[in-house]
Amino acid sequence: MRVFHSWLDHWDERRARRGNERKKATDFVLDAERAFPGARKITSIEEFCDLADQAVADPAFFDEPTESGQGFERKDGWLKFPSDISTDIEQNNVVLAKLTESGSFNQAMVIFHHWNASAWNRPIANFFSQRGITVVEIAMPYHFERSRPGSAHADYMLSPSLGRTIQSVRQAVLDGRKLIRWLKSEGYREISVLGMSLGSWVAALVAAHDLAVSRASLFLTAGSLADMVWTGRATRSIRDSLEPEIELADLRRAWGPLNLENYAHSLARPDLDLHVVLAKRDRVVLPELSQRFMQRLKDADAQPKILELNCGHYSLAIPPYILLAGLSLKRFLSSAHFGRSG
Repeated sequence: MRVFHSWLDHWDERRARRGNERKKATDFVLDAERAFPGARKITSIEEFCDLADQAVADPAFFDEPTESGQGFERKDGWLKFPSDISTDIEQNNVVLAKLTESGSFNQAMVIFHHWNASAWNRPIANFFSQRGITVVEIAMPYHFERSRPGSAHADYMLSPSLGRTIQSVRQAVLDGRKLIRWLKSEGYREISVLGMSLGSWVAALVAAHDLAVSRASLFLTAGSLADMVWTGRATRSIRDSLEPEIELADLRRAWGPLNLENYAHSLARPDLDLHVVLAKRDRVVLPELSQRFMQRLKDADAQPKILELNCGHYSLAIPPYILLAGLSLKRFLSSAHFGRSG
């Protein structure tokens, strides 16, 4: 097995290196006005962190600005609707989602993909739709048709711009919540969310703030996005831009609104079931960061169902690991949902 795991680690490293070739270091920027609508002009990291602290304490920070359900266009298995956040990249302001219907209105699952995804997850969509669960894959900001023209990867989704990163994740959360409200209006009874890697942060923030979600499955997740970016194999170019300008302690505060540990009590609500898949050999989301988040959830009285696999971040996508993860997810989604007495 040692030889196999050595091969697996090398496979993950090659995959990480290939992804990093497209990523170029860009400048550190505060961009507070993107993160905090209506914020005054600020010039210091300390002022940015003060605004971030206020956002963490504001239960409405991830609420939709309108109750408008207008503008949904549905055609040939695709769904388009306007994002409630308007950015300077026009293509990013229209949300695209792929709808794989099951023929049943019992359950719908919204999937939030990983950073820099370039293909829809047809095997997962087909597998679950054939088992009575409608699957909706949503394009996160700056991905697929929402990509910034000329960009080699989704550099605006996660970047050394403190404010744009918060804006992008907040936009992804609001887009997801708007989609969920549409699914409820269509008659779907139970809503689940599935998030992979960076998508797991979005899925968890949606589940923490939207009571319509009754199940959340988080693949390759942790709590602190700041720590993930600082220590992860896939985000070295971002750290290279951040490190000369900001201490990790300040980055944790600045990205506090994106730290899932700050929402552990919301994720522990009695009517939300949690499922987590982690990779013991992960060098993108380090296992110690994941374990710290799991402990915070348990301290808040959450009872996540956790599957740990002896693979890396990227090798989770290959057999046998993806099959084990898929079967675990299937069991989770098909188990009776009673919530917990709280």
